[in-house]
Amino acid sequence: MKILAIETSTMLGGVAVMDNNTLIAESRINVRTTHSERLLTEIDHILSLSNLTIGDIDVFGIAIGPGSFTGLRVGLSTVKGLVYATGAKLVAVPSLEAFAWNGAFSPYPVCPLLDARRKEVYAGIFRWSGNDFAREMEERPIAMDDLLAGITGTTLFLGEGAVIYGDMIRERLQEKAVFGSPSQMVPSPANTAHLALLKAGKEEFADPVSLSPLYIRRSEAEMKAEKA
Repeated sequence: MKILAIETSTMLGGVAVMDNNTLIAESRINVRTTHSERLLTEIDHILSLSNLTIGDIDVFGIAIGPGSFTGLRVGLSTVKGLVYATGAKLVAVPSLEAFAWNGAFSPYPVCPLLDARRKEVYAGIFRWSGNDFAREMEERPIAMDDLLAGITGTTLFLGEGAVIYGDMIRERLQEKAVFGSPSQMVPSPANTAHLALLKAGKEEFADPVSLSPLYIRRSEAEMKAEKA
């Protein structure tokens, strides 16, 4: 089974291709151009390097959110177009769950953090159990004060939110705050592909017509419109 996965939850976007449990290729690019400007080009590049065509892909995986509203929309619209064009299956993967796999085998709970603005983060807490992660805190937008107030043990922090609020985390948790390496601090399209493969094996496919991004909360534009 050949999987192509797309990750556009943050400014760092990327694409990965797997053939069953073997990672064939992965790209991760942190540049200031938008995903809409580079995503299709990067998909074509990865397929070319893998000696594959878009028609060879059996399943497309997409990091469905939470994350950047614009990035999630671009990623989902792109993957829907590919699904419609090829007839391949589609799998949606929660972004923070895939991110937690950067800390696979961690002896501590893993807390990936994405910047949600307005002094909040998108956060989840996952604990490695057996060969998988179990959720200890469901993904949600949360103020850093509230998140840290609920953490009592040593925790591995990942993501842009951990960089932005690193000083605050260290001050509050002291030696209980552990941070990932630079490669662990950014989302991995390969992890999205891995989880997409697992979900495809269970036939947990998504409907490309009804699938929408997992925003978790309303956009600023929607909240402003409500107040108007």
